[in-house]
Amino acid sequence: MEYKNDKLEKFNESVKNKNIAIIGLGVSNIPLLDYFYNLGSKVTVFDNREQDKIPEEIIKKLNTYSFKYEFGKDNLTKLNGFDIIFRSPSCMPNIPELEKAVQNGAKLTSEIEMLMELCPGTIIGVTGSDGKTTTTSLIYEILKENGYRCFLGGNIGYPLFTKINEMTPDDIIVLELSSFQLMNMKISPKISVITNISPNHLNVHSSYEEYIEAKKNIFKYQDEDGIVVLNYDNEITRNCAKEANGKVIFFSSKEKIANGFIVDNNIIKESKEAIRRHILDVNDIKLKGMHNYENICAALGATSSLVDIDLSSQTIKNFKGVEHRLEFIKEIDGVKWYNDSIGTSPTRTIAGLNSFKEDIILIAGGYDKNLDYTPIAKPILEKVKGLILIGQTAGKIFNAVKQEAENQNKKIDTYICETLEDTVKMAKKIAKKGQIVLFSPASASFDMFKNFEERGNKFKSIVNNISE
Repeated sequence: MEYKNDKLEKFNESVKNKNIAIIGLGVSNIPLLDYFYNLGSKVTVFDNREQDKIPEEIIKKLNTYSFKYEFGKDNLTKLNGFDIIFRSPSCMPNIPELEKAVQNGAKLTSEIEMLMELCPGTIIGVTGSDGKTTTTSLIYEILKENGYRCFLGGNIGYPLFTKINEMTPDDIIVLELSSFQLMNMKISPKISVITNISPNHLNVHSSYEEYIEAKKNIFKYQDEDGIVVLNYDNEITRNCAKEANGKVIFFSSKEKIANGFIVDNNIIKESKEAIRRHILDVNDIKLKGMHNYENICAALGATSSLVDIDLSSQTIKNFKGVEHRLEFIKEIDGVKWYNDSIGTSPTRTIAGLNSFKEDIILIAGGYDKNLDYTPIAKPILEKVKGLILIGQTAGKIFNAVKQEAENQNKKIDTYICETLEDTVKMAKKIAKKGQIVLFSPASASFDMFKNFEERGNKFKSIVNNISE
């Protein structure tokens, strides 16, 4: 018998002829245009870009559908009289225009929140300051390889709201969730993971506390049947266990916890009542670096109620990682080049540096998220033989390393470049046989690129065009 999603049908019926606002024409919201047009909803689109910055095909679609639209920096002044408002992740829910609209009776939601409310399957959500893309992708691969029909979405994959009608109660939806998506959310996945929490996106969040509270929404609305997987080694995530309503599974690379998943002497183990069972030797895994072994532990915790752990092992062994995360590009004259464009914070880049035993030529710098670069200085001095900087944060990284070098009475060759092409030329010039060139910006991409994927693809293209 074909499954019928009564909740979705009720929602679809309720939004016919309703006034709907869609804020932001990004990846997650564009599929909503077709969806609500087909339902006969009255839609107005808002975007802070000027009209000449909006793709022509989108403008054509808005006109064909007879949707209203407001563009430019003052676009939200017209946010009046709506029944439902779909915000993009980048549109913070606490801005005055949205707060006023909610006070006037509008329902404020998002593509990802409505997906979580209406989909019939089991949802697994992953968040964290670092490692969430790898962990999410690994969970998806483990489940898919073991016979589950899975959907991958959130920060990665395809916007899944328009796929709800294809989902059944037997399906699993795996979501990577950012603090922007989780902020003000009043629903949590059945199984949740927080890989770690460290300062991030402080150029957007009003405080570190706001950022932390947004992350906690991934488990705060679980019931007693929920599962939350937490990093025991991170004080903030460890303390989240006190607020959990359901089962807590810890993972650790530093402590021999009694229950959970651990990395112990290069062996990934399951620990049950202090009895430890060997699962994987890290030498048999394609992923490298302690941060990735922690990600594996988190993925095992998230899937342990759904898949036999021994069956997960083969998938983990074969998993090569995600694009732009310590991605090997090529070897040139005995120098190996790696793309780590997803390294958008100091902690991510530190994890990347710690993944290699070889001497490193580091290319770093990018958009400034108001982060502290002091913690990255010591790892750079320990691991890096040549530092090449670019972008808005070049000065902050330079000053942090310079101060630490003076404290340690050390020197490091440092170069500041204007373009990504210039950084590659400089790295090619100074790198020696047996060294690693690592592009790990420790910064976001928005000063020069649309996102970290575009930045990583550009870096790979430049490297691949180097004449050997």
